[in-house]
This record gives sequence, structure tokens and C-alpha cells, in this order.
Amino acid sequence: MGFLKGKVALITGAGRAVLSDGRCGSIGYGIATAYAREGANLVITGRNETKLAAAKDELEKNYGIEVLAVPADITPQADNPAVVKNVVDKTIAKFGRLDVLINNAQASASGVTLAGHTKDQFDLAIYSGLYAAFYYMQACYPYLKENGGSVINFASGAGLFGNYGQCAYAAAKEGIRGMSRVAATEWAKDGVNVNVVCPLAWTAKLEQFKTAFPDAFKANVHVPPMGHFGDAEKEIGRVCVQLASPDFKYMTGETITLEGGLGQRP
Repeated sequence: MGFLKGKVALITGAGRAVLSDGRCGSIGYGIATAYAREGANLVITGRNETKLAAAKDELEKNYGIEVLAVPADITPQADNPAVVKNVVDKTIAKFGRLDVLINNAQASASGVTLAGHTKDQFDLAIYSGLYAAFYYMQACYPYLKENGGSVINFASGAGLFGNYGQCAYAAAKEGIRGMSRVAATEWAKDGVNVNVVCPLAWTAKLEQFKTAFPDAFKANVHVPPMGHFGDAEKEIGRVCVQLASPDFKYMTGETITLEGGLGQRP
């Protein structure tokens, strides 16, 4: 067990998804596994109760930690502040603290051009990503500042580079990046650092994207210079662990691209 033993991390979108070859295909679950290896107790959320239950059972069995699984979905139709408050209230009731918030959850209608996007498709991305991060950050802030905690938000190369067929997804992710920078400025005095990760890993969603939108996949998804797509736990999750460590507390408001060389920027 590492430096996170006894601490608590809340990870959205952390259900256990599976690739067609049977391997785990979820960045959220990969992050949860990396945190579990360091001894952190976890709160995981997601839309699919079956995937959440599978993640909870496997993480507790393999790593001897406690996992609270709370179904939650941020949508235009929901009372979203109440949905998030329920998650945070249950977190504090069970564990009495919160040290790390990771906003990973995101849904979108990738592959649909800007001209062809409907309002419902746009809302799907904005609510599941940008609004979700907003509500969770607001609700978790009072507890994070008690412990000088960390926030890790997820954005994407879709926003950085303007990927074809991903206008709503890109808009949500760039909104998250802007909001994260503001939070980094406002919360620095409380010892809370806020950083953004733009990952590229082979996931069940990416596999589905390839099948459903082969043209958009071919236009947007390329094998990185390092020759492989990232491993959700080892190459994404481990970085998220380090971003919550004391060694990285002075870094805040930054965007880190974990894309094997595809995310290089001037």
C-alpha cells in the first residue's frame, strides 16, 4: 500500500467495461485500479449499476479496500445538484473525508458533424461532461479544502485539435479545461490543486466508435508515435495517482496530454 492509504478518491464513470477480447476497457476503472493499489478507498459512480457492482466486487476482492458504488447520471432531465449531493453525502457518511475528485465521466454522439448535430446530442455531451464536472467540483470543494486535496479533470485531444465529428464533445472538454484553470486560481489558497488530463487509451468506447463511425475513426484516431494506445491503468491511472501526490502539489491549472506523442503542442 502506498501514500494514499486511508484516503478517499471519488471517480466518476468508473464502471468496469470489457473489450471484445475480454480485457478491461474503461479509463475510469483503470484509474480506480491504480488508486486501489495505493491503498485508497474509493467512491465510484456511473450510469450502469451492473458495471459499478462488478467494479466494486473486483476492487475490494483484489486490493482489500472499501468501495462505495453510487449510481449517478447528469442529464438535462435530472435534478443534477440533488444527484451529486446524494453522492457526496454518502461519501462523507461512509468515509468522513474526501481527498481526490476525478471527473472522468463523459458521453457524446461522436461521429456526427457540427452541421448535423441536434440539440439533444449537444446537451448529452455538455451535461454528462461539463455540467457534471461543475456540480461535482462545487459539491466536493468544502471537503477537499479540509485536507488540501486534488482535482483531476478529463479533457481530450478532440478539443485541443478540433477533431472531425466531435463538436459537442470538444465543446464540453474545452469548457472543462477553462473551468479547471479558474478553479486552480481560486482554490490555490486552500492547497487544492486542479489539473487536466487528455488521455488516449484503447477502451470499449473507442472500440465502439470504430465500429459505429469508421470514417470518423479513421480521420481522428491514429496510432501514437510510441506505437501503441495507452493502458488505462498503467499509463493513465498511474499518472492520476501522481497528480494527487505531495510531489505534484505545486503544479496546478495544467493540461497534460497522455497520447504517446500525438498530443505534442508548441
